[in-house]
Amino acid sequence: MSFDERGGVPVRRPSTEGRRSASLFQFVSSFGYSASGTAISESSRSRATLGTVLLGLVVPVLLLTTWWIAAESPSVPDYLLPSPPQVVLAAVELAQTGQLTTYVLISVQRVLIGFAIGSSIGLALGALVGLSPLASKLLNPMLGALRAVPSLAWLPLLVILMGIFEPPKITLIAIGAAFPVFTTVAGALRHVDPHLVEAGRAFGLTRFRLLTAVQLPAVVPSVVSGLRLALAQSWLFLVAAELAGSSMGLGFLLIDSQNNGRIDRLFLAIILLGVLGKTTDALVGLGERALLKRWG
Repeated sequence: MSFDERGGVPVRRPSTEGRRSASLFQFVSSFGYSASGTAISESSRSRATLGTVLLGLVVPVLLLTTWWIAAESPSVPDYLLPSPPQVVLAAVELAQTGQLTTYVLISVQRVLIGFAIGSSIGLALGALVGLSPLASKLLNPMLGALRAVPSLAWLPLLVILMGIFEPPKITLIAIGAAFPVFTTVAGALRHVDPHLVEAGRAFGLTRFRLLTAVQLPAVVPSVVSGLRLALAQSWLFLVAAELAGSSMGLGFLLIDSQNNGRIDRLFLAIILLGVLGKTTDALVGLGERALLKRWG
C-alpha cells in the first residue's frame, strides 16, 4: 500500500505475490504441468463413457455364458463347477443369515485401514528416498530386501508379536500397500524435470512448499499408479492374512468353503473379491480424475 501524491490518499498496489505465483504457474504450464486442450461437449463425453462401459462388459458376459454352458453340461459334475444360479443361491443363503454382509464389511474395513496406513508410509518413504541422495543410499538396500520377502513369511512373525486378532492382519495389508507406493513415488521424484525445481526455487519456495506445489503434482500420474498397485496388493495380502488365521472375512469364507466342500460358496468368495477389488480401484480412478483435473 502507498499514498497518492496529490492528497495522501492510500492507494493499494498490485500484489507482487500474485504476479509471482501466476508467473510460476505459466512457466510450469509450459512443461505440460497443467491440463489444457479443446473443450469436450457433455454429450460426447457421455457417449464415450457409455461405449467404454459396454465394451468392458463384453468379456465378462462371454465368460459368464461360457461358465453357464459348461456347468450345465452332463459331463461336468456340480461339485467341480457350480452353475451361476447355484452361486446366487449360496449368496442369498449367506445373506439371509447375515454372514455375507459381515464378511464383506470386515474385509473391506481391513483393506481400507491397511491401505491407508501402508500408502501413507510408502508415500513418505518414497518422497524421502526420491528427494534425498543420502536417504536413498541408507534406505534403499534395506527396503529392497524387505520388499522381496513373501507376504506369507510375515504372518507367523506378526501373529507371535501381535496376537491373532486385527493388528497382524492390518499390519500385513499395510506392508503390502507400502512398497508399490514407495517404489513408484521414489522413482518418479528422481525424474522430475529439473527446470521445474529450479523455477520453484527461483520463486522463493521453501523445501516443503516445493515438494507440495511442484514436485508431487508433477508426479501425480505415477502416484496414482502406485496407489492402484497398492490397493491390488492390499486385497492380495488380505486373503493371505484371512486364510492363515481368521474367523470372519472373505478369506475365511474361501478356506471354510474348501474344508466343507461348498464349491458354490468358494466361487462366490472369488467373485466378491474381484468385484470389490474393481470397485475400490474405480474409486481411486475417480480420485485420479480429480487430481489430474487440478494438477494434470
